[in-house]
Amino acid sequence: MINFIKNFRKDEDGAVTVDWVVLTAAVVGLGIAAVTTVSGGIDTAATTLTNDLGTSMTSAAAVN
Repeated sequence: MINFIKNFRKDEDGAVTVDWVVLTAAVVGLGIAAVTTVSGGIDTAATTLTNDLGTSMTSAAAVN
């Protein structure tokens, strides 16, 4: 039993997994933060584009 505990303390295989889990969580968190930051601007740009296209199409239809 003592040898098992000593070997368990020396084993570092799981440490790499923990590092990857933390790194992945950080990347996902940064991705969510980026999407949250940019989403307002994208909504505004999409609305503006839709309105401009609607105006252009109405003007084009009126000319014909």
